[in-house]
Amino acid sequence: MLIKAGDSVVVIAGNDRMDDVRTVIKVDRSSGKALVEGVNFVWKHVRRSQKYPQGGRLKKEMPIDISNVMYYCTSCSKGVRLGARFLDDGSKERFCKKCGSSAGQIAPPRASHAKK
Repeated sequence: MLIKAGDSVVVIAGNDRMDDVRTVIKVDRSSGKALVEGVNFVWKHVRRSQKYPQGGRLKKEMPIDISNVMYYCTSCSKGVRLGARFLDDGSKERFCKKCGSSAGQIAPPRASHAKK
């Protein structure tokens, strides 16, 4: 699961499928879901309380499955798959499988993975 919070993604399946670029707010790795900005809105009915004196219905975003989003590569200008590779210094990074551009570092350099 190479999608992280703060990534730009494109929704590729479901009711909210569109060509717009969205931002990932949060990723839950244990359940395999991601909370994406402006996607999968639901109505939550709220009883009157001190916190919500008016009560009523709140519109909130719910998580969608991570398999329904694709990373948006800025150099390719479309949704792409991500891969992971080790660099010469032993650090691990994400990269676009279409054009090969870097999408950020995953792990710090390790001597055991460095090329000699």
